[in-house]
Amino acid sequence: MRKIDCTKWQNCVTEHVTMIALLDGALLGFYFSVAVGQAKTMEDDFGAFSTSPFLTESLELAMEVENESSGLSCFSCAFDSQNGGRRFSAVSYLASGSLKRVLLRLDPCPNDYEENTVELFGFQWVTEMALVESCGFLFGLLRQQIYRLEKLVQMSSSDFGQAAHLHSEAESIRHQCLKFLHYVKVFIFRYLEPPKVESDGMLHPYEELEAQLPSVLVEELHALTVRVGPLCELPSNVLAAFTIQSQAKVFPPSWHLLHLHLDIKWLVLEVLHVLGEKLKRQVVYANHFINLTGENLTSISLFEKHCGNLVSDLISLAINKYTKVRPSEALTSSHYPCSCIKELWILLIQLLDHRNKGSNTECFWSLVNTTLKNIFEWPSTSESVSGSETIKCKDPLSFSWWIVSHLAPLYQFDRNGNLDEKKQKEPNWKFVEELLKKSTDTQTRVLEEHLRMHLQCCLTLCSFWDLNLSIVTILWDYYSKNLNSCFTVPWLGLKDLANVSKTSLSMLELVKRCCCEQQIPSLFNSSNSYFIFLSILARIMKEENNGVHPWKQLKGRIYSKFHRKRMQELTEVGLQNFFNLFLMLAIVVETEDIVSRVLDLLDFLTPSSITVSRRALIWRGHFAFLLIYVEKNMDISALAEKISNAFHEKAKEFLVSKNDYTQRQNLWTLLSTYIDGVQEVFETSCYLSLSEEKLLNDGFTMLLPACRGAELSMVLNFLHVVLARLRSVHERVSRGLQLGNTAPDAELPLVAKEHHLAVASALWRNFFPYLKSQRMSQTLPSPQLADTAAGFTLLALDIPSKALSDLQPQPVLSMMRLFGWDDMVWPQLVSRYLSHLIQNSSLCEAFSSMGYTSYEALTVRSWFRCVLQMFLDQPSGALAKTDAERTVGKAYMEQLTEMTRLIFKLSEVENILLKANVGQSVFKQDPKHALVQFIKAVGRTYSGLQTLPEKSAMVAKTLEYLGDVLKYVKPYLKAKGPPEGLQLTYWIIGCLVKFCAAILATSKAQQLLFRIVDCLLLPHSVLQQDKELPVALLSAIQESLPLYLQGLSFICCQSQTQGAYLNQLLGSIIRHYFGRFLPSSPTLPSAGQHPLLTALGSSITAPQLLRLRKTTLHVIRENYLQFKGHAPPPRLASVLAFILQVLQRTQSIELCDIDLVLPAVLKCLVLVNELQVKKISTDIVQYMVEGCQAGSGGEHATQLTSVFRQFIQDYTAVYDHRVFSILETVAVLDQTLVTSLIPTITQSLKDSEHKQGLGRNAAQREAYKRLLSHLAEAGQNEIQKLENETDQ
Repeated sequence: MRKIDCTKWQNCVTEHVTMIALLDGALLGFYFSVAVGQAKTMEDDFGAFSTSPFLTESLELAMEVENESSGLSCFSCAFDSQNGGRRFSAVSYLASGSLKRVLLRLDPCPNDYEENTVELFGFQWVTEMALVESCGFLFGLLRQQIYRLEKLVQMSSSDFGQAAHLHSEAESIRHQCLKFLHYVKVFIFRYLEPPKVESDGMLHPYEELEAQLPSVLVEELHALTVRVGPLCELPSNVLAAFTIQSQAKVFPPSWHLLHLHLDIKWLVLEVLHVLGEKLKRQVVYANHFINLTGENLTSISLFEKHCGNLVSDLISLAINKYTKVRPSEALTSSHYPCSCIKELWILLIQLLDHRNKGSNTECFWSLVNTTLKNIFEWPSTSESVSGSETIKCKDPLSFSWWIVSHLAPLYQFDRNGNLDEKKQKEPNWKFVEELLKKSTDTQTRVLEEHLRMHLQCCLTLCSFWDLNLSIVTILWDYYSKNLNSCFTVPWLGLKDLANVSKTSLSMLELVKRCCCEQQIPSLFNSSNSYFIFLSILARIMKEENNGVHPWKQLKGRIYSKFHRKRMQELTEVGLQNFFNLFLMLAIVVETEDIVSRVLDLLDFLTPSSITVSRRALIWRGHFAFLLIYVEKNMDISALAEKISNAFHEKAKEFLVSKNDYTQRQNLWTLLSTYIDGVQEVFETSCYLSLSEEKLLNDGFTMLLPACRGAELSMVLNFLHVVLARLRSVHERVSRGLQLGNTAPDAELPLVAKEHHLAVASALWRNFFPYLKSQRMSQTLPSPQLADTAAGFTLLALDIPSKALSDLQPQPVLSMMRLFGWDDMVWPQLVSRYLSHLIQNSSLCEAFSSMGYTSYEALTVRSWFRCVLQMFLDQPSGALAKTDAERTVGKAYMEQLTEMTRLIFKLSEVENILLKANVGQSVFKQDPKHALVQFIKAVGRTYSGLQTLPEKSAMVAKTLEYLGDVLKYVKPYLKAKGPPEGLQLTYWIIGCLVKFCAAILATSKAQQLLFRIVDCLLLPHSVLQQDKELPVALLSAIQESLPLYLQGLSFICCQSQTQGAYLNQLLGSIIRHYFGRFLPSSPTLPSAGQHPLLTALGSSITAPQLLRLRKTTLHVIRENYLQFKGHAPPPRLASVLAFILQVLQRTQSIELCDIDLVLPAVLKCLVLVNELQVKKISTDIVQYMVEGCQAGSGGEHATQLTSVFRQFIQDYTAVYDHRVFSILETVAVLDQTLVTSLIPTITQSLKDSEHKQGLGRNAAQREAYKRLLSHLAEAGQNEIQKLENETDQ
């Protein structure tokens, strides 16, 4: 029992004098009667609560809130940093547990309003009595506070100095209003009792007021709702507060006013609900209001009207937001401007559906549907929703889809505001079906962009709600009539073409996207409405409806739409949509049944009506079904035979239509479709155990010969992929067999291996003969030919038994001979082919096991040829004068570089480089230079060998490396170009002659040497001195001739059996080329340094260079310094200039110089009067005399003296004055030399006089005396002797 504390009330009267003055007389009297009268006792009624079905949950909640801090629930989107990642503020109605307590009939605020008095609007009130005695007054104060806050909004300015003050004051006003409304809830829950009549029928005045309280509350709440009005009618500056950032700390009064409106709208519902629960759902009539207005107003009608108005209000706000939403952004743009609106929607869902379970009141979806129908203003529901006006919307259909799809996910939130995806969700399919009918209504003509958005929303709803076949039926009725439509959005442009499938795999991938979970918001741009429909259909097909699969219910409806006439009406677009539908069905339901039906339906098409593009589409669709079979591990033989037979026929037509360009183009469209499809099947199949070989029929034997250019490249690329795939899968399966397999599918590898043999057999039979025929074609073959040949080689290694009979018994070796080691195959083909195989360890092991040791040597030989022939396909004219890298082509240069890198990884090559101390960085060089380095390494390695067997083996290996090297370069020599090819030929073989001279000097290799000389240095054209050689050839020889001369001179020194012949050969080379590169005059500019001068330029330190010098000077003397009578030889000055340059560069004099050159030079001084000749000759004599001073003694001085003695004897008699003049010059250089010649000179003088028979020749003697005068004492003595003879 409860007693009223009268003393406490007496104290309160004194404190409330100001407030009492405002009250009417009756209420004033009642205050005093309570203060001095006897206490009224009342009995608490907890019966309803004690029998509540929510007892357990209520006790749990009571335990949760036991330690909660006091705080009033309210709407707040001002999240602080301590929010902990919650979706709603801690003080929200959801997160704080306020809603849960209301629904569970618990104390709304268990920790508040516990004191005897409560402060409301600045006054102290008796907690247990204030609402009964001052209900109207308190609500009046509430309205007054709302008015104050509205004034604050009007006063608000942009003055930041006032912002904090205004925020504080507005927050205080809102808090007072909230405190009062929560107090009303608490008062009703704790203190309000249903009115009951006393036994005498009389009520205490307080009890009479208490009995009227429910009616008064209904009236006041109604007045309050009218006072605040709809949200959408708030001033724009107030509604703009929705956009204020939630991270703000200081909010303007407009923000507080807006959220106070939200609080009032929700708390009115809570108060009405708590009132109804407290009064055990008795209807409360607003008697005073009814009497005044005559309108019926009850607690239930007020609740329903307020709910309707609130939903209309929220939808109006959503409509305002929807006006800024594009169809493509519909699912990503929320309908609530802030989280408080979202919370309000969730609160409505929870409250309305909770009330609906216990009574016949309207559920949430029903209310929303009614409001949305009112937007449409449909005739069947033309009367407006009770208490709400018609809401205007430009596109009510799209808006309805949008709002429903955004409201449905809110069912995932529980009463605490937590996301619970397992929570049961209430569907709204009936209304959605009506929307769907309007979206697909042909009279409405909804645009594709809107239809996409509608179906996106529908697909979203399918992910939230249970299965509904009606929506599929509605959609299929629409799309079955519009299969020929493109379903495109014009303004999307190329983005909207993403649904066009170029291959069967892309077609299947598009459809598979419909069968899996997708990012629904992105579907607008990535899929058209038809694909979204397929996504909906696929989702429905994956579920069961009461144990019955949906396909059984929809099968007949779908099949019935496709009859003969309908199939023939399908355009190419319609056929594409047809395939998309059945591909999706084949993925998710009965694959074989679907495919069988599709093939039957395609038979309805008349062949004459099928265009090329449509037939290509049918083939792509066919392969898409094959891919589904493969992915489901189903045998494809029946399906593959059907499409492969069609391919066979088209390949035959392609072969016979070589000159009909249009027909070829049309046929190639189909054939390329088939090739792409087969490749996709092989790439998709896991074990190649599903009869894939059926796709590789003999149609390819007709297709390959008919292909050209890009067509052939595509087929060969396809073949390369299939070969690689077969080998990869076969290796994996074989490995599984070796390891042993005890799994349930243990027989699979054995079955797969049988199919692999069948595939290999089909490849060898239908593809390889063409490859073999193309290896030596007249034109450069496609690079893919090398790739596929390498693939066949490795296939022969893995599955040798299926190779063709002409390749047996060692198919790998036969393949290498055909494509890798044959000198007649294009080098581009060989280099690419070998690059695939050089580093294959299995291949190396195979050759080792069969005892074939020449594998690496023959591969190196092929590399030699590829490098030498890198310019083989280049023109020999002006075009060949471009840069070598550009001329050859970057691709081939890269290929050669890669081949070079791999060659240098071979064990034999690595061994040679190691012995020659050549670093591994060699292979990083240009292939030409790398080849030269390898030649040098071979020469060094041979020089380092000690035993004869080792040297003999090395010679044999080198010859194996070289092969018929001259055959490689024969095309250059025959065509006399291109220049780069000739330069490369002479340089590489010149390096071979020089650096491998020791090898070429052996009897085994001399034959090659002689052939090199005959072909490169002394061909027939060179032997014809009067015939001009091509400039490119002459230039190549000029640059590389020193290499040959130096190498040959070494060989001449080394050879024991052919020494004489080699010397003769060397002399012949010098004789033919000395004159060709000799300028007509020393003063004329030449194309470059004379190659003989380059060869002789090194210091004479080796016997081979001495041999070269001696041979060269001998050739010059015999062929270029011979006088015809007294006539000098041609280009004498140039010849002498060459000799002078040799002497100047070597800075040393050899005996051969004195013997072979000096006599001829002295003769020139005597017989030639040309100043240039005299000058050069004098310089030569000076170099020789200074080079071997007579005073130094030795062999050189003796030889020099001998030459001068012979010179004096030969020419003094006739050319005495010139001889004496020359000797005078020599005397200046070497007086001793001339002094030693005095007896010879004197005797020659006397012999001359004797022959003349005229006695002493005074003139000669005078000239001789002038010479002797330069010879010091010996000369004076000789002069004295001569004078003495004269005196006698």
